[in-house]
Amino acid sequence: MADKSADAFRTISEVAETIGVPQHVLRFWETRFPAVKPLKRGGNRRYYRPEDVELLRAINRLLYTDGYTIKGVQKLLKDKGPKGLLAEPTPVIPVSAAVTTLPEAAPPGELFARPVQPTAVDAAFVTSLRAIRDRLAGALAQA
Repeated sequence: MADKSADAFRTISEVAETIGVPQHVLRFWETRFPAVKPLKRGGNRRYYRPEDVELLRAINRLLYTDGYTIKGVQKLLKDKGPKGLLAEPTPVIPVSAAVTTLPEAAPPGELFARPVQPTAVDAAFVTSLRAIRDRLAGALAQA
């Protein structure tokens, strides 16, 4: 992306590249989240304010990282408003070294011949996985 001031307006292509979603997803989010209102100029070109970009980043995190549904994010926006949503800290899930190390590869003929040895996983990681599981179960129950 070009070197622009932090206060500069961004085009839809710049925002899509920054956030990591296609442009059509941003257009779709405009229809689902009334708080996302880019400035439109001649030819219906969209220009996003810095606040719009931050809100879109928050929506992206909630949908793709935190596992919220569109209805869930709509409810959060309705309850907290855009500024309240942006004020929430981004959760950080620690990853232990035991999780990032892979077991040694077995020769193809022995792939299923030897039992899998359990690896040590720290309690914080297990807790975060259980929280994700519970959040997914709740989302499936709502669907």
